[in-house]
Amino acid sequence: MKRYRLIIASVAVLLSSCTKNLKTLDYSDINPSIFPKTAADIEALVNAAYYPLRGSYSNGIFSTSERGEMFLSDATTEILWGPYGDQNTATLQSYLPKDAAFTHYYDDYYNKISQMTLTIDQIQKSTVTDEVKKKAIAEVRCARGLLAYTLFDLYGPLVIAPLDVLQNPLKEVTLARLSNQEMVDYIKADLVAAAADLPSPAEAEYGRFNKALAKMIQIRLDLHEKNWAEVLTLCNDIIAYGYYTIDPNYVGMWDLEGAKNSKEVIWAIPCDYAGTSENQWQLMVLPAVFAPKGGFGTIQSTWYFYDSFESNDKRKTMLITEFTGSDGITYNRGNPGTLINYGPIPLKINQDAARTTGLTTVDIIMYRYADVLLSKAEAVANISGPNQEAMDLVTTIRQRAGLQAKPLAQYSSLSQFNDLILLERSHEFWCENGQYRADEIRMGKFISRCQEVKHSTLTNEYKVLYPFSQARVAEGKGKFIQNPGYN
Repeated sequence: MKRYRLIIASVAVLLSSCTKNLKTLDYSDINPSIFPKTAADIEALVNAAYYPLRGSYSNGIFSTSERGEMFLSDATTEILWGPYGDQNTATLQSYLPKDAAFTHYYDDYYNKISQMTLTIDQIQKSTVTDEVKKKAIAEVRCARGLLAYTLFDLYGPLVIAPLDVLQNPLKEVTLARLSNQEMVDYIKADLVAAAADLPSPAEAEYGRFNKALAKMIQIRLDLHEKNWAEVLTLCNDIIAYGYYTIDPNYVGMWDLEGAKNSKEVIWAIPCDYAGTSENQWQLMVLPAVFAPKGGFGTIQSTWYFYDSFESNDKRKTMLITEFTGSDGITYNRGNPGTLINYGPIPLKINQDAARTTGLTTVDIIMYRYADVLLSKAEAVANISGPNQEAMDLVTTIRQRAGLQAKPLAQYSSLSQFNDLILLERSHEFWCENGQYRADEIRMGKFISRCQEVKHSTLTNEYKVLYPFSQARVAEGKGKFIQNPGYN
């Protein structure tokens, strides 16, 4: 298990032959009369809480590379097919505790939750105004809730270090994972508190957290736990803000300035060429011969997924089924080569053909109002049975895609309606935030779909959770229990 030696500024031991009295200096106890003291200090602490939640190959959990959770999560479903490496491991759901690509999310980010806990304590003890404290703590709690939910969704319950343990970094304490209910309560407490004090959608700065985002993450948590009544309440809360609408241009939301200009986007991660936050998606999906600017071609979609769309569905526009490469060859389904042999190119976003690096300025859209409407439809159907209200919500999403309404009579059973919701979710949110994996798990289709589409013999029911690394389990000294199936 992890040993909580979280030291904000390292313990320094002065080792010098001319020093008679060696002294251990613990810098983890920050004097609040010195730092944080000003609003600028508080802002720096809050910005640090956003840091692990950005797109970055090396240390951003929402990277659009194979290091990010969306990439591998979607690759475990029918949306993506990886022909080699970690992508293939995800494709076949063959991950094991030795596979760092699947254990690193926990290993790299669990301590960020602890850092946010200490940050909240530092803000509370600071000498800034109560108003500054309140808003800052709300942002950090939203960040902590989002990160904890993301890891919980991948691994199940986590180890959460309490503040008193973190305040004594020189004392080694071995902690067990929380129970499922304790984990849910922990995340929910953060999100409820954050929603109370964050700015409204109309008042929030683009790229920063707002009330609707905190409630949207809680919706995802309640979907995970099938708390349908809470899902319905939270969806109605966001609808009642009267701020969000369904963008009439689905594809346009992923243009160079699309997210920033859309009233559908609840939260997007701003990206730039400098790599403050990186979006590498074109680099990941475009083959080297794609003109005018290619990439590494590390992942494809699947023809199964493409064929699941209706012919005139606008949401498949950026699934590239044919292109003429810089080599003069036209690649398509009849002549795929090794570039689209598993499926089309899942570009999703504007190709940003004028970009001068492997990065793009297209922002990473994480949550949209469409998710609110589809979540409400699912909640209504699971509370009252499929009805016209639930179908009308689905129709709103389908009509934006250029599709006609589905007749309720064809989806009168709950299983039929949930199948429709799952299909619409795959079409709506492919290559977006990785949450379709959780949707398939919730609907009981995660393993069977992998077997059906990928013909994997290496998956199993326990693959609904990722494994923890062997190092974490060993450090736990018997208290840290590996997820079932991986021992």
